Amino acid sequence: MESTEKLTDTNAILAYLCETFPLCFVAEGDAKPLKIGLFQDLADRLADDSKVSKTQLRVALRRYTSSWRYLKCIKLGAVRVDLDGNPCGELEQEHIDHAQATLKESQDKAKAKRAERAKPAEGEEAAPRKARPRPEGRKPEGRKVEARRDNRDNRDNKPAKDKPRRQEPAKAPAPQVNLVPAKLEELKVSQRVNVKLGQSPVAGSIVDINKADVHVQLDSGLTVKVRAEYILL
Repeated sequence: MESTEKLTDTNAILAYLCETFPLCFVAEGDAKPLKIGLFQDLADRLADDSKVSKTQLRVALRRYTSSWRYLKCIKLGAVRVDLDGNPCGELEQEHIDHAQATLKESQDKAKAKRAERAKPAEGEEAAPRKARPRPEGRKPEGRKVEARRDNRDNRDNKPAKDKPRRQEPAKAPAPQVNLVPAKLEELKVSQRVNVKLGQSPVAGSIVDINKADVHVQLDSGLTVKVRAEYILL
């Protein structure tokens, strides 16, 4: 492919992928599960396209596969597709569970952010309620004033009822998984591992080992190249 316009914005690159491979990438509506190892196929097909680089493709593919719309399509009975829309096998339960857990975590974080934004700013108080003006020349009758005062005194003298406090059920602590850095000589192709990306490890399978570089196919379909010290067992 020949082109002169260089794409740098991730959204523009995703739109270009949807236009170039409409049977694989979907801009609107339900997404389709992607073939495992699709990144390498994508890099090969666009090797001569000057619009995008491998780095840009990797970032765009990561955003596409981490979106809520894509995570929702990872479900029982769904079939993976390649760049031309050809079926490439049904999803495994392990991949479905990982996608659902990732989706829930992302939705919970978004909900917490919305709740945080809805809180009033620190030190900000509600506007005081304005007193209702009394018509000129009108004075309250003495009997009504005394009755209201008596009612208020009676309320003040009533003992307060102790309401039982609602006890929140204790949350069970999340299970701790002890992961340790792997050694290069212990790794092998097709081995299930965890890759240290960001704050939490991501599960995947080793697809190739080239000297000190280890190629791992993540459960989301993305392939990454890392050193052995970034792999956890």
